[in-house]
This record gives sequence, C-alpha cells and structure tokens, in this order.
Amino acid sequence: MTAPLRYLKMNGLGNDFVVLDARARPVSLDADQVRAISDRTTGIGCDQLIVIEPDTVQGVDAFMRIYNAEGGEVDACGNATRCIAGLLAGETGRDAITLRTNADILNARIDGDTASVDMGRPRFDWNAIPLAEPFADTTAIELQIGPIDAPVLHSPSVVNVGNPHAIFWVADLEAHDLARFGPLLENHPIFPERANITIAQVLAPDRIRIKVWERGAGLTLACGTAACATAVAAARKGLTDRAVTIELPGGELHIQWRADDHIVMTGPFALDGEGEIPAALFTESAA
Repeated sequence: MTAPLRYLKMNGLGNDFVVLDARARPVSLDADQVRAISDRTTGIGCDQLIVIEPDTVQGVDAFMRIYNAEGGEVDACGNATRCIAGLLAGETGRDAITLRTNADILNARIDGDTASVDMGRPRFDWNAIPLAEPFADTTAIELQIGPIDAPVLHSPSVVNVGNPHAIFWVADLEAHDLARFGPLLENHPIFPERANITIAQVLAPDRIRIKVWERGAGLTLACGTAACATAVAAARKGLTDRAVTIELPGGELHIQWRADDHIVMTGPFALDGEGEIPAALFTESAA
C-alpha cells in the first residue's frame, strides 16, 4: 500500500503555500488536482502549491515547481522562495541555499526566520515582459480603466521579475477596488501571458504601500515578485530611492535594487503546520 502523501503548510507575510516534497518520491499533479488541493473550502487551501524536486545542476539544492491555485504552473514566487530556502536551511544547518525555478537560479541567505533572496535582474523590454505590441518606454504604457477623459487607473509601469507585472500609481490606495478591476487587467489583451496587477502609493522616498491582484490567485496578502517589481519601477521613474520598504496587507518586505542590477528581497517566512493529502484530492493512479 502506498504511503500517504504528506504536506507542509507555510506562509510568507500571509501569502500561503501547500508544500510537497518530491525529492525522494516523485509527485505529478494535473490542473484538477492542484485546484482541488488549493481550494479553501473543500481542499487544504493555499495561494500557491509548491513541489520541491531534486535538481542535477551543480550547486543547486533543489528545484522549486510553482502552481497557482487555479491549477497553472508559473515561473516565480518570491514569498515561496523565502519559505523553501528557510525550510532547506533548517534541514541542512546551512545559512545559504540555492534554488532553481523555471525563471532562474536564486541564491538565498537565511537569518533566523528571515530570508534574503537575490531575485536576479528585472527585464524592461516590451517583448521580455511580454506585451502584445511594442512600447519604447515601459515606465508608463498606454492602458487605462474607466472613461478616456477621466480614467480610474491608467499608465502603468510594466516589468518582468520572473513573471509579468503591471504597476498602477495612485494617490490613495483605499480609493480603488482592486478586486473589481484586477481580473479585467490581469486578462487584458496587452498581456499575452496575463499579468500580476499592483496598485501602489508612494509614501516616501524609501517607502511604498501596495495591494496586489496575483495572476491565477486573485487578491493576496503579499506577493514578493510584485514588491520587487514595484520597487524597481518606482526607482526607474525617480519616485523613490533604490532601497525601499514595501508595505503589503500581510506585512513588510525590504527591497534593494543593487548597483549590479540585481534585486534583493528580504522578509520573513513561517511553517504553519503539516498533514496528509486526502486520497480524494490526490491518488497515485492519477499522478
């Protein structure tokens, strides 16, 4: 009889994950299984489902496969990277962990329950984000919601930080209903791979407050890549310095856009619990 499939539940600033370890036992999931496990009513419930897999690249501790709650696989998740790096640091006793995702190889350093992750270099070219048509200047593209003469949201900055992001700059974060506009903007034709949608209010040269509609997950308490995207977009527009604190509903992340163009994200991670995946949600025959 096959042993039950165990999981860990982790979170980074409330952005929560079901984590499966496939290093010793292969785990294959289809979209229906991911949706079933991620469902907060009938499943375990999470924003993303993470599978830790073995990796053959020299110097890499593990491969991190990332699924959004809707069932699709995505390339990057900053909060999950901190969680998995922290988990592996606890296993190995080391304070430095290297993970590979579909987007990049990421180096993390752990200090207690905080991790700093080198998220790599942002991409600003329209075809690297990607956008459906060329834009010479991606600090502000032509896109708006609302009447043409009085748009509610307009002229977002766009950037790829392992996944595509659009950041709308607003004077008052609470004046905008992101739950209403997020789905429309995520699926706008200008984004052929859809996009993470952020509204951002600059509070000071070193502080920004944001809310995020995450592609495939919806409103989230925190999104690490959105924090990184917002920080570099703000610095690029001259709105802030290159080191900022990003305030999210779930807490704060510290982002530094270094002189070598790499983004370093620092924030907490937590292990919430563990359990077994019910057979009704996952079976070996379906894997």
